[in-house]
This record gives sequence, structure tokens and C-alpha cells, in this order.
Amino acid sequence: MSRNKEEELKSGQLLVAEPFLMDPNFKRGVILLCDHQQDGSFGFILNKPIEMNINDLISSFPEFESEVYYGGPVQTDTIHYLHTKGDLLPNSIKVLSGVYWGGDFDQLKSFIEMGKIQPRDIRFFVGYSGWSAGQLREEQKILSWMTVNGHIDYVFGDNKELWKNVLEEQGGTYSIIAQIPTPILN
Repeated sequence: MSRNKEEELKSGQLLVAEPFLMDPNFKRGVILLCDHQQDGSFGFILNKPIEMNINDLISSFPEFESEVYYGGPVQTDTIHYLHTKGDLLPNSIKVLSGVYWGGDFDQLKSFIEMGKIQPRDIRFFVGYSGWSAGQLREEQKILSWMTVNGHIDYVFGDNKELWKNVLEEQGGTYSIIAQIPTPILN
């Protein structure tokens, strides 16, 4: 795990919020960085379900039992998706081994109707997390984020304790950080 090396920022990395980051959008958040370029970065918060189903948001979507997550505070009127079917879904962008972003939305709906895509294969997000040029690097300098190599299990596994689990898996000091209780402000 790294705390401030810009060269380690790349697609497929996880940004893990420092334990005392109080921004309500990112508090105890784990973000999959989907793109990091000189002109900016974006990703999705993996561990903030919003207790809605995709059918609650898109009436024309095929009946599909898939929970929706809060991807971040940018453009919360948009829906995005990460999935495991990059070999099947045209125009998908590989983020890390076994994880793809986006793709042809009409094809996605067709594949769901045909049963080729199951809820375990996809995660939907409302909005995304974004940073302008240099902004994420500045946030790293003030130690808002730790970086960890991403893995498909972090994206599609149980996310109830994701922040804690990611830190514990890093071992050492990070295992201790994972035990810090959530601060409560008066």
C-alpha cells in the first residue's frame, strides 16, 4: 500500500480513504480508479449501496435484481456499470483483470433478457467520483487516500466491511488502522 506516490496512480488501483477523512461522500470509502490521466481521474465508490434496484431507476430496464451503489458526487443523474463480461459486451473498457467499465447499453439489456448476464456479473452506480488535473495528487499529498492494487473480489464481493477488509489484508500498521472506530462528531 502506498500513501503518496503519484506514479502508482493508474486504472485498477483502489483509493482507500484515510480513517479520519470526514467528507461524507468519501468517509470510509473504497474507490476503484477507472481512469487516471494528466487531465483528470475518475472512479466509483465500491462500498456505498443506496438500497435501490436498477429497475427503480430505469423503468425500461429488463426485470433484474441488482443493487445500485452511490458511485460518487459527480453527475448523480447518470448511471454507470462495472461488469465481468468484457469479452461479451461491445465497447467495454478493461479496468483491471476481469473487471470492465461500460459498454453497449442496448446490448447489455439484451444479454440480461437472454440470461447471459447475472446480478453477480455487474454493479450499477449512480454518479461517479472525479478529480480535475492535479487534484487527486494534491489530495494524496495531504494523505487523504491510500492506494492498493485492485482485485475483482473487491469490486464484486461482499462490500459491507470492504474498507476494513482491504486495510486488514495489507497487514502491519494498516491492520491496526482498520480497527480505528468511526469518529463521531458532536
